[in-house]
Parts: sequence; structure tokens; C-alpha cells
Amino acid sequence: MEMLQTPEFWLGLLKIIWINIILSGDNAVVIALAARSLPAQQQKQAILFGSGAAVVLRIVLTLVAVQLLALPYLQIIGGALLLWIGVQLLAEDGDEEGEEKQYGSMMAAIRTILIADLVMSLDNVIAVAAAAKGSMVLLILGLAISIPLVIFGSTLMIRLMERFPIVVTFGAALIGWVAGETVVSDKVLAPLLENAHWLHQAGPALGAALVLLLGRWLQNRDKVEEADAP
Repeated sequence: MEMLQTPEFWLGLLKIIWINIILSGDNAVVIALAARSLPAQQQKQAILFGSGAAVVLRIVLTLVAVQLLALPYLQIIGGALLLWIGVQLLAEDGDEEGEEKQYGSMMAAIRTILIADLVMSLDNVIAVAAAAKGSMVLLILGLAISIPLVIFGSTLMIRLMERFPIVVTFGAALIGWVAGETVVSDKVLAPLLENAHWLHQAGPALGAALVLLLGRWLQNRDKVEEADAP
């Protein structure tokens, strides 16, 4: 209990809250994009499951984050997975789904949330662990704080997407941006980026552009195929 009376503890807690507010946003966007086409009841289930999965993954990643980031090509693979997720979510935005198809997509939404959470939780884990400075109490509080933030953020994002469809495009672009950041952060690319710092900014922008271009292309292709179908 003595640590609760120290200014260092409360300063560390404030840092963790701020980090969670900033870095939980991308997880919330992915969960909202994956769950938005489900029926209302399944949306709540997907949000709760996705938020819980994000926290469990963060607990596991906290133990192995440093070792994982030391592995070559891991962040390149993770970034590629995020690009694929962003493209698929944007491509599905134009689909008119019936009730049967909506209920059938529950497992697909869960799979998408799990994969994205696995990749996107790394930055949150590292930042919170750094702010906790070895304090297990602060680390546990940081993980606990992230649960309501992701649930609230996902619910809010779904409502915004229903009211303003353009938010879906921004959400997909954000996933592409994070994917680009993930790729250029891989240790294998460090020697290349040492003499080309502009790639740190170009990588995320290229990821966002790639998701938007490929997603819209697939969306338009599907519409053409549906129009030509007998």
C-alpha cells in the first residue's frame, strides 16, 4: 500500500492511462470494422470477445514482447497480415448482406479480430511495460484499463460507421497506416532505413494507400461480377 502514496506510482498510472487511450484506438477500429455487419446481438458478442482476446493477448505478449521483436521478419509478416485485413474489410463494405450471410460471418469476424489484435497489441504492450517500469501492479492496472476503453471505443466506432459510412474508409486507412508502420519497424530493414529516414513516413502512408486502392478495386470488381451474373 505504500506505493499508492508515492507520486511516482500515480505518475506512472497517468502515463499508462494516456497510452491506453491513444493506442487502444486502433484495436477498437478493427473490432468495429469486423463486427459492424453482424446482427446487433452478435455485434455485442464480437466486441466483448474481441476486447477480452486483446487483453489476454497483451498478457501473453507482455512476457515475450522483447524476444518477439528481436525476431527478424516478424513485423514484416504482421504488417502484411494487417494489410490483408484492411483490404478485406474495405472490400466487404459495399456488400449487401442478407440475414443468413450476417449470421454466417460471426466466425470470420472473430478470426479477423484475433489476428489483428495479435499484431496491433505489440505497440501497446511495449509502451505500457515501459511506463510501468517493472511494477506488476501498474502493469495489471494498465491491462485492466484497456478493457473498457476497447469496448467503449468499438461500440462508439460501430455507431459512427452506421451513421457516417466514410468512417469505414478512414478506419481501413488507419489499419493500412499501422501496417506500414509495423513493416518499416522490422529489425531487418534497420540498415536500409538508417540512410533513408523518409521511409519511416512513406511506409505508413504507402500502407494506407495500398489498403484503400486494393479494397476499392475489389469492391468494384465484385459489383461488376454481380451485375453481370444471370
